[in-house]
Amino acid sequence: MINIMEESKKIQHEIVKWRRQLHTMPEVGIDLTETTAFITAKLEDMGIEYEDNVGICGIVGLIKGEKSGKVIALRSDMDGLPITEETDLEFASSNGNMHACGHDAHIAMLLGAAKILNENRDLINGTIKLIFQPDEEGSSGAKLMIKDGVMENPKVDGFLGLHIGSIFEQIGPGQIGISYGKVMASFDKFNLKIIGSGCHGAMPHIGIDPIVIAGQIINALQTIVSREINPTHPCVVTIGKINGGTAYNIIPEFVEIEGTFRALNQTEREIIAARIEEIAAGITKAMRGSYDFNITWGAPPVINNSEFTAEFVKSAKKLIGNENIIQITEPTMGGEDVAYYLSEVPGTFFFLGGVNEEKGPVYPHHNSGFMLDEDVFYIGTALLAQGAIDWLEGNK
Repeated sequence: MINIMEESKKIQHEIVKWRRQLHTMPEVGIDLTETTAFITAKLEDMGIEYEDNVGICGIVGLIKGEKSGKVIALRSDMDGLPITEETDLEFASSNGNMHACGHDAHIAMLLGAAKILNENRDLINGTIKLIFQPDEEGSSGAKLMIKDGVMENPKVDGFLGLHIGSIFEQIGPGQIGISYGKVMASFDKFNLKIIGSGCHGAMPHIGIDPIVIAGQIINALQTIVSREINPTHPCVVTIGKINGGTAYNIIPEFVEIEGTFRALNQTEREIIAARIEEIAAGITKAMRGSYDFNITWGAPPVINNSEFTAEFVKSAKKLIGNENIIQITEPTMGGEDVAYYLSEVPGTFFFLGGVNEEKGPVYPHHNSGFMLDEDVFYIGTALLAQGAIDWLEGNK
């Protein structure tokens, strides 16, 4: 039997090289021309068949084992963020965008796994799909690819994905975090326009003040979680943006509010969505105003399959030992559109510790100073490859 970890170590330099190249050219959303060209060129070099332009600009590679069997999908997101990078890396981006969430490393690690798996097809009892997905940050990429048939032809039976970085602080560099159930929240956006009637600030009685109405609504929205949701169930309602007014002595015509709400339970997600509008409607009516309301639905909660996760943990133990596998007991309220795949088939989404305080300052995800510990990349590659081989072997 091949030693997957040793094979991954052998190509660590390539994984790092790929990641650095990708880091110099981050692209956003579904406009990923350079990124997809880079990936397809690597797949062609490896002799891996692929289909591009899936879900607008996604890529699906296919590695068929020498023995027939089930199909497992391995996924990487591809998009960066509209952040100007502020690091002193030699390979820092200079195009106004930044890979500030680790997606460049995800691509490189999946390409590494693809290389190992393709060169060892005799070990594969089935088929491995390689999913390179656009627009995770905008939460449209997974939906677009699923709609375009990524989970079919051949039909996917299992799913494995990872996220590198510092999302869970308890996971050290080179360690992984696993969860046997809910691990990330749903994430949705709402826009609320509160409409009043403008007038002079010295004569508020002849107008309708949308700023005062907005203040009442903002305070009331916080009671949804504190007074209407079971206190043991994590939920969040956050106002992230308020815009209204043009001068100190003018009551404006309207105020615009943008925010997000998060939940680990679909029913509570729907309750929060309904209550935001009901509260806005009630307060604006009571204060003689009106409103426009819109929700942009994001991804549902990320829920791992417990049986699949248990099988993956057995694979991980072979590579990194039980002491480096950390069970996540408290989910994050951050979200990920990987949830769409996990709602289709059994699978797991694990977290690779990818920052190291001993090597420099640690910045959070989506920060202009975000950096990764490149020395752990081969571990992510090995875990993806070993996980895929073992799952197909155990589910013949």
